[in-house]
Amino acid sequence: MRKAIYIGLVIIVGCQLREKEEKGKVLADKYCSGCHLPVAPALLDKETWIKHVLPAMAPRLGIHVWGEYQYYPPMPGEPQGLITFNDWTTLVEYYQRQAPERLTPAKPPVALQHDSSFFSIIRPVVKDSAVVAATTLVSFHPGSSDIFTSDGNDNSLIRWNMAGQSLYKRRLPSPATDILYLPDQPGQAPQAILTEIGNVRALESPAGIVTRINLADTSRQQDLMPFLRRPVQTLAADFDRDGLTDLLVCAFGHNRGGLYWLKQLPGQQYRQETIAEVPGAIHAETGDFNQDGYTDIMVLFAAGDEGIWLYENNRKGGFTGANILRFPPLYGSTGFQLTDINQDGKPDILYTCGDNADYSTILKPYHGIYIYLNEGNHKYRQAWFYPVNGCTKAVAADFNQDGKMDIASIAFFADLKNNPGEKFILFEGDDRPLSFTPHALPIEKEGHWICMDVKDQDQDGDLDIILGNYAAGFIILQDYQPDWKEYQPFIVLRNNTRRQR
Repeated sequence: MRKAIYIGLVIIVGCQLREKEEKGKVLADKYCSGCHLPVAPALLDKETWIKHVLPAMAPRLGIHVWGEYQYYPPMPGEPQGLITFNDWTTLVEYYQRQAPERLTPAKPPVALQHDSSFFSIIRPVVKDSAVVAATTLVSFHPGSSDIFTSDGNDNSLIRWNMAGQSLYKRRLPSPATDILYLPDQPGQAPQAILTEIGNVRALESPAGIVTRINLADTSRQQDLMPFLRRPVQTLAADFDRDGLTDLLVCAFGHNRGGLYWLKQLPGQQYRQETIAEVPGAIHAETGDFNQDGYTDIMVLFAAGDEGIWLYENNRKGGFTGANILRFPPLYGSTGFQLTDINQDGKPDILYTCGDNADYSTILKPYHGIYIYLNEGNHKYRQAWFYPVNGCTKAVAADFNQDGKMDIASIAFFADLKNNPGEKFILFEGDDRPLSFTPHALPIEKEGHWICMDVKDQDQDGDLDIILGNYAAGFIILQDYQPDWKEYQPFIVLRNNTRRQR
């Protein structure tokens, strides 16, 4: 009799636990999907969920947090939250029971090869080795062999020659993250448009600026659009086909941000038009994607509701948005490139994720490089993935001139303790479709790479690479001391493919 009662109690308790688990999942899907894709407990370890992510999410639903992770409901007289306190505790218990103790590290499909390559290292001439580099921009100038960089410590724009010597430095209101070179005009000095972020840190202050500069005269700056929330990129296109070049600005922001069209008016004035008033716009590409003669926009949003959206030009002064790819908010999207990876005549998507400076600063096995193949009608299929902790950017090109696509990648939040070589990887393509051999060049001690640009700097027929060093800060690994050159703002990887033939 006692045994039967015991078995009955076990069954009842088991059913109650299953019901609570099911309710917890329903609640998580309901309240998370209002802002982004639902996130499975398996994507983070138990401690990160309980001590960091869920306490950060609670206030958004109207739940108060005391200390690290103690919750209490709204006080009498306060407006009620979006979720009841009992439902919130059920949701928290669901993640606490279902999340793993730790994440299993990703196993790369091909082991990283540690070897040299067809690149040689060109280092800049640095006069003061006590200055710590905080490079936020590296860019090859298309009309010369010069280089432009920006530094976040002293808010400067520096021009360097091919030998790595500084030609001039100009002060900026804030660090630049993007430079758009304008076509040369007869009788005018070279011009460029700078995107100045305002704050590298995640703040709401509208201190960002899009400005026009004279590359020959370092004393003048013409602000085209001030008071933006952390703008990170500016593109140029004539969106309304009125003969005047407009601008497109990705303002990443923090809790607020947006994607903006700066319509050019007569007299080189601009009117700001909002395309999407949401944070996280980090990178955009323009093109006539529906082949109607008007310029459309493809943009990656990397905050909250992460994904790639296509904004088709409605030919009436506006855009119609549609989601192309969507990612969980833990991915930390960092960039994408439109390029024909499989050489079938359709542009594919090379996508990277790895931003790791938010609430869940642990190494994540789903960070890395993804290839989505274009199947037509704006449909893309994931066809390749290579795990790279904290991947920041990837560029696909034929670096070794063998007719096959290669990929160069950087990772700012790499596994610096156990796999520092993944800070820069060259994926060498071979004869098999979507098959690459990853090479880690011996440059781990040269810097901590946050930005990259690719161009044939020395005009010898192959592509060179510049890597920008943000030397200090943003280290997520405990008890880790940087072992790279903190004073060195960048290095150039000079491609020797043509010379070696």
